[in-house]
Amino acid sequence: MNTIHTPNAPAAVGPYSQAAVVGSLVFTSGQIPIDPRTGALIDGPIEEQARQVFENLSAILAEAGSDLAHAVKTTCYLRRMSDFAAFNRVYEEYFPSKPARSCVEVSALPKGAGVEVEVIAERVR
Repeated sequence: MNTIHTPNAPAAVGPYSQAAVVGSLVFTSGQIPIDPRTGALIDGPIEEQARQVFENLSAILAEAGSDLAHAVKTTCYLRRMSDFAAFNRVYEEYFPSKPARSCVEVSALPKGAGVEVEVIAERVR
């Protein structure tokens, strides 16, 4: 197993790595909408939060030799299921290949984020 770290995505907020590579698969840790340049949480509308999450995931996957187009499974956590439709519109922009997915509402996320997403992707390089 190889662990992944890139300065182009937020540093872990706990004792874990940004991702792990096992064989031909990349397993990312859940990403919340933290701007890696400032370390600040994006606390705007769910669309803005989701875009930051997907940009963070893109940077991690790139470091690991993959990308969102090679995602095979995502797990999405929303603080409010009422954000589901708006979240899906942004999700669709980043995942046109429609990987398998779970999406659940949770009572709280780290730092008060509105969304967290983790990805399993095929490594392509």
